[in-house]
Amino acid sequence: MADHKEFDAFVVAQYRSLLRMAYLLVRDRYLAEDLVQTALTKSWFAWGRINGDPAPYVRRVMVTTSVSWWRRRWRAEVPTGDLPEPRTSTTGSSPEAHDLWVAVGHLPARQRAVIVLRYYEDLSEAETARILDCSAGAVKSHCSRALSKLRLDAALEPLTDERSRS
Repeated sequence: MADHKEFDAFVVAQYRSLLRMAYLLVRDRYLAEDLVQTALTKSWFAWGRINGDPAPYVRRVMVTTSVSWWRRRWRAEVPTGDLPEPRTSTTGSSPEAHDLWVAVGHLPARQRAVIVLRYYEDLSEAETARILDCSAGAVKSHCSRALSKLRLDAALEPLTDERSRS
């Protein structure tokens, strides 16, 4: 029964952090909640086998699950002639901050995961490599490519007078 109490304590202590990371990975509030719940469910079954700090294990489950969701979603995508209504930001954040999330969303899943883990979760290269099950060199490479793409992304261009009015 101690395992259940430890798990419950972990969830209470880490839920907001996990939800923030999940949102940065999937860029949708409801999918982020689903991702955290799925990762916690998978982690609960392995709880007795996790040695040391369980946070890296849960983060790794979140990354691999989000990548598998992205792959599955991609196959189910259906082209349409009608464009959906643009999403509006409910966070009240500045247009520049919203553009950052748009730009991060343009990155491939692996590069986005590296950016989220390195800069938003503030993990070292070694910790990021352990979570993503790759070498530190691969983390550096993904990070370098992601930052290069972000520098060129049109979503991060400075606001013009016309863009700032809309």
